[in-house]
Amino acid sequence: MTRPLILTGIDLPLEPSCGSTIWCSDVYTRLAGHGYDTVFAHLPGSGTWRHGFTATAQLAARKAPYGPGFDAYADALTDEVRGLLRTHQPDLIHAQHLGFGLALAFSRAAGATPMVSVAHGTDVIAATEHEQARAVLNEIVEASVHVIVPNAAMADEVDRLTGGRHTERLVVVPWGVPLPAAPTAHPRAGRRLRLVHAGRLDANKDTVTAIEALARTEGHQLTVIGSGGELGTLTRRTAELHLGDRVTFESFLPRQDLFKRFADFDAMLFTTRTLEAYGLVAVEAQAHGLPVLFSDVPGLAATLGAGGLSFPPGDCAALASLIDNLAASPATRHILHRAAVANARGHDIAHTTAHLAALSRTATGGA
Repeated sequence: MTRPLILTGIDLPLEPSCGSTIWCSDVYTRLAGHGYDTVFAHLPGSGTWRHGFTATAQLAARKAPYGPGFDAYADALTDEVRGLLRTHQPDLIHAQHLGFGLALAFSRAAGATPMVSVAHGTDVIAATEHEQARAVLNEIVEASVHVIVPNAAMADEVDRLTGGRHTERLVVVPWGVPLPAAPTAHPRAGRRLRLVHAGRLDANKDTVTAIEALARTEGHQLTVIGSGGELGTLTRRTAELHLGDRVTFESFLPRQDLFKRFADFDAMLFTTRTLEAYGLVAVEAQAHGLPVLFSDVPGLAATLGAGGLSFPPGDCAALASLIDNLAASPATRHILHRAAVANARGHDIAHTTAHLAALSRTATGGA
């Protein structure tokens, strides 16, 4: 008997360079255990990533962001997707992101093939800021049987952006991560903390708040691990604040290498300024035993639970106070360590995959 096939993908390079591609590899590796095969469409990458997709399809269209060139880009992708549909004849489409060009191409080429779309965060943020992105989001939601969102805050925002016309299509599926057998980071003695900020370096991740908070403290060390367009700004700000001996920058690390580094730290700083779909790296840090000091943006407190402490987004003084209070209380560090590990146990990727498999069956008319 032929296994049902899902056509999905993201118009990004096939690399573990962002949470979306990592999450997809985690999920679609495990969907094979629920009886599904996957073809993942993508832009060119290095070809070295050990992902979990059954098969991949490299796209040829030249990527263009929102603006004058986006429509032509979406048209070129739509032609490519029609070719993929003819070649692979999938039973179902999973459109990742509610605003990227490939998701729009899926919605326009789908025809009789049912489509489930998945919100990732950057797409919803873009739709709040750009009229063109909002129109794309609405077109994708209109074409979807189900629209998967990782938390209630994201569901509310998508519902608002679509004028409440498709509320019944929105389904909250909490995201998850692969859990380690045991935490690798453990509370240490001492009043000087080793802090880590890991992830994409862009304006919304607001890493500068972590750096400016450190300037308001004494003795603590911060390691920033990641790559992105904000790196130059962050290094200049570090120099302006005379923090060169206390802030270290390291390039993006593959996931397993980052996991090994978690044992070097006492807590993670997670400084997102506006909307956060999930906070994948923060939950991974919790699973390895790190408390998370996080900005209280919609949905994040529910994700990180009692395994962290929150501060108002962008408030470096409040974050500095959290850092100093955590450093002064070994008992609090032990409590947060245990709570972080317990909270992460509720975010098992296996549960996410089971939800997605069930929704996929309903989308194709199964029980």
